Amino acid sequence: MALVGSSHERLSQAASALVAAMEEDPMFSAPRLSNEASQAQLALTLDRRRAADLGIDIAGLSQALIALLDGRSVGEVFIEGDSYDVQLRADTRKLDDPTDLRNVFLRTGDGRIVPLSTIADLEEKSIAPTLEREQQQAAVSLSSSLGPDVALGDAYQRLLELAEPLLPAGAHVEAQAEAAALDENASGMTMVFGFAIIIVFLVLAAQFESMWSALIILSTVPFGIGCAVIAMLLTGTSLNIYSQIGLVLLIGVMAKNGILIVEFANQLRDRGESVRDAIEHATMLRLRPVMMTMISTVLGGIPLVLASGAGAEARIALGWVIVGGLGFATLVTLYVTPVAYFILARLSKPKADEERLLNAEMHDAAAIEH
Repeated sequence: MALVGSSHERLSQAASALVAAMEEDPMFSAPRLSNEASQAQLALTLDRRRAADLGIDIAGLSQALIALLDGRSVGEVFIEGDSYDVQLRADTRKLDDPTDLRNVFLRTGDGRIVPLSTIADLEEKSIAPTLEREQQQAAVSLSSSLGPDVALGDAYQRLLELAEPLLPAGAHVEAQAEAAALDENASGMTMVFGFAIIIVFLVLAAQFESMWSALIILSTVPFGIGCAVIAMLLTGTSLNIYSQIGLVLLIGVMAKNGILIVEFANQLRDRGESVRDAIEHATMLRLRPVMMTMISTVLGGIPLVLASGAGAEARIALGWVIVGGLGFATLVTLYVTPVAYFILARLSKPKADEERLLNAEMHDAAAIEH
C-alpha cells in the first residue's frame, strides 16, 4: 500500500510511524518501507537577505557551483562531422569533499572576498533514492508480510485503523498489488452476485411463465450462501476469490434443486391437486434426484478439501464451500422450498385453470355464434 498526500516529508514521517506500529501488531510480519531514506544528500541553503545586504549577486551562483563541482555544457562544436560538447570547468582543484564548498569564495558589493559559508548553510541528510507519485500526488510506499493464519482483508482493515490517527491532513491510504486486487475483486464479486441472481431470476420466470415460481426457487439462495459461510467459519477458511467462485457455483446448484421440486409440484397442481398436496408429493418424489445431485457434487469436492502442495489453499477454499455449503444447503432446500411454495404458490393459479377458463370462453363464444 502507499500513503498518498501533498508532502513527501510528512508522508515519510507518517509511514515510519505506521511501520513502527505494525511491528508491534502480530497480524503483520516484517513491515518495511519500500523506498527507505538511504541515500546521502548535501543540502545547501542560501540566506538571500544576508546575500543582498552584502551585495552578492546570487543569480549566477548555481551555474558557478555546477562548474566548480563537475562542469557544465555551454555549447558544442563539430569536428569532421562529429559533435563534441564544450564543458565549462574551473581550473582550480575539483571539489570532492563537503567542506570544500565552505571554501568557495564570493565577491561582495564593496569588493571584499568572503567564503560561501557566510551566506549559506550546508546540511547532510539521508533521502529516498526516488520520490514516488500516485495519481499525480506525492506517495510513500510500504509493504509487509502477514502473520500466521491472517487473511489479507483482515490485515488491510487493521492497517487502515492503525494509519488513521497517523496520517497528515489530506492524506489517505492507497491499496497496491495484492491489496488493490482484493478491493477490485470484492467490488467485482458484488456485481457478479447481483447479475447472477438477476439472470437466474429472469430465466426461471421465463421458463415457468410465473414470477412466483422464480421467487420460490430463489428463496433458498440466501440460506445456501449462509450455510456456505458457516462452513467456512467452522473450517477457518477465509472469504477469498476462490471461495467467492464457489458461492457463485452454489447459486446455480441451489436453483437446480429448487427447479426439480417446483416444476413437479406445478405439474401436480395442473392435475388438480391442492397446493399443500402438490408440494408434499413433489418433495417426496424428487428427494432422490436432489440427494443424487448433492452427493455427487459433494464427493467431487472432497479431493479439493484434501489437496496439498502448491496452490492447495485456493483449492481447499473452493472445496469447503462446495462440500460444507452445498451439504448444509441441500438439507435447507428440502425444508425451505416446500414452505416457500406453500406460501407463495397460492398467489398464482395453475396453468390448467387458465386453460380451462380459455376453453370455456371459446365454448361460450362458439355457442353464441350458433
